[in-house]
Amino acid sequence: MIGLHEDSTDPGPPPPAHAPRLAARIFAEGGVLADALKLEHRPQQEKMARAVAAALRDDEPLLFEAGTGVGKSLAYLLPGIIHAVDQSRQLVVSTHTIALQEQLEQADLPLCRRVFGTDQGLEPYAKFKSAVLVGKANYLCTTRLAAALRDKHELFATPEHSELQRVAAWAATSREGLRHELSPPPAPEVWELVSADSAGCARKHCDGEKCFYQRARARVRGAQVVVVNHSLLFTLLGAGAGGAAGSRGVLFADDFVVLDEAHTVPEVATDHFGLHLSSYGVERMLRHLHNPKNKKGMLAKFGDAADRLLVEDALEAARQFFAAVEERLLMKQSIVRVREEGVAEPWLDEPLGALRAALKKRADKFEDGRERDELQQQADRIGSCRAGLREFLALSDAKNSVYWVERGGRRQTIVTLRAAPIDVAPLLRENLLRRQTAVVLTSATLTAGGEIGPFAARVGAEDARTAVEASPFDFMRNLRVFVATDVPLPTAQEARLALDVLADYIGFCTRRTAGGSLVLFTSYADMKAVAATLEPAYAEARRPFFMQGRDVSRTGLAKQLRAAGNGVLFGTDSFWTGIDVPGDALAQVIITRLPFEVPTHPILEARAERIRDNGGNPFNELTLPDALIKFRQGVGRLIRTARDRGVVTILDSRVTQKAYGRQFLGCLPREGHTRMTRTDRAEKFQPFL
Repeated sequence: MIGLHEDSTDPGPPPPAHAPRLAARIFAEGGVLADALKLEHRPQQEKMARAVAAALRDDEPLLFEAGTGVGKSLAYLLPGIIHAVDQSRQLVVSTHTIALQEQLEQADLPLCRRVFGTDQGLEPYAKFKSAVLVGKANYLCTTRLAAALRDKHELFATPEHSELQRVAAWAATSREGLRHELSPPPAPEVWELVSADSAGCARKHCDGEKCFYQRARARVRGAQVVVVNHSLLFTLLGAGAGGAAGSRGVLFADDFVVLDEAHTVPEVATDHFGLHLSSYGVERMLRHLHNPKNKKGMLAKFGDAADRLLVEDALEAARQFFAAVEERLLMKQSIVRVREEGVAEPWLDEPLGALRAALKKRADKFEDGRERDELQQQADRIGSCRAGLREFLALSDAKNSVYWVERGGRRQTIVTLRAAPIDVAPLLRENLLRRQTAVVLTSATLTAGGEIGPFAARVGAEDARTAVEASPFDFMRNLRVFVATDVPLPTAQEARLALDVLADYIGFCTRRTAGGSLVLFTSYADMKAVAATLEPAYAEARRPFFMQGRDVSRTGLAKQLRAAGNGVLFGTDSFWTGIDVPGDALAQVIITRLPFEVPTHPILEARAERIRDNGGNPFNELTLPDALIKFRQGVGRLIRTARDRGVVTILDSRVTQKAYGRQFLGCLPREGHTRMTRTDRAEKFQPFL
């Protein structure tokens, strides 16, 4: 993984900070936004911009909840750009979803240039440069492509030669050299040998004018604003890209960071600060060196028969190791927590050690150059894999981490060893919040039950500045809330009846709503069962129906719902957040169950145990706050603009039968709701459309 501090220099003393003064002038009533661009003054946006500017000036962390419609993107971008230009520093903006990243790149940053260009005192800032940084593996490296074309007979089987030629033809016309631009997507085994994700793609080896990744890195080095996503951000931080301890900056020397959609940070950080070793990944890594079936791979050119035999030994050991793990732990369950050392014999340790030594020895026979660097990198990857296996088998950090195995993939044949920090807060403090620079975490949903403290504790920001600004939208006028009080609780005894009643309600509510509906589930099995009941009726009524899990991405499904106008979309976990469908194309959100996480997952189980051991209550301190934030996210899918209106329909009677139900109702952006049953719903359920 690239070390982004490779271009760092001593920043020296900072120039004066103009962001607080200029942000006040831009966002004030009658200020630049209102006067020059005729944008409506939003007091909440002005307060956020002032708070962000102050945090940037003081290099302090800030947690800011900004309700939908506050206009938080401009509230952090405009002060951030001013500060970046004034201080000759870089603003890193990280998002969770592709949709927001595209909005920033295509709409918000161009609008910032317009804002600066309308005022003579701000005009110098209009020249700021921005760049989007994606992972190295997404870029084509022209140097590696040329080498692959030259060595194709050693690297690829004959059927893959035409795929390599297709990639080469595309590269000749591509502007960015990004994998997603090529349709259909390139074959993984070909892309792996031509992508920039290699030590062979580096400034010392590549032509900076031709290599797509090196060109992208040059744009990033010259940009005042760098847009990334959370996954890449925490991948880089987990790989040590944050620079030496004590240096200022998170990814780049002397940068400052805004994390939008920050409610997802604990989950994403937990995933990327942990261990992830799969049978598929280990096999891919080894077959990249040598594929016994077709005799192709790196070692066909750079190794000898003894080296290739070591790879075959490692492949056989890997098969035995992962098969043993599956047989011992995963025959009855797909996820199993590991509490004891030595769940399998360390069959892979010796073969990986021998292969690593052989690769290092082979690399040392080359002079400094691309071949040496790539062989050394492969040796390092083998070494990292070996270290990860040792850590897992020994449960090396059992005090602070939870370990488990899981079975996945389309055919449920991939076995993966996992580990994750029980408490991610210390890692976030070290890698993100205590980097002597400003870090702003913002979202429409950071509070639970009106309190931001639980989220602050989850991310290690207990001492950070905090602020909350509610949405300016008129929810009393534009939102109606209906609660079904007669849906059976989801107990084992009444599971079938509960599903039948859910399907009945969903069918009724979607028929009565002329616009589009988003139906949010907490269980994939429940979603499929309800879909089996209702999809024929939707087809008969010629009502567009979409469902997660049918080879269309979340972004693609959102686009289809927007285009349909009156479609019905069924979604589970990831659809509770980040879906943006304004207007009548989304006139109703149906929440089938309150979004409590399954407490049996190893991470949640370990966190609950820690809370209990410390004398706390896991439900009140963990399960309920997380569910409240997710519930708010689900409700927030509905009203996306000041002109939107619609209904939220809750089909979980626990909001009226359980004491904690009041907290969920209190999370709604309006007071009051209408209760209904199957007996009186025809009279009481009154959507706008």
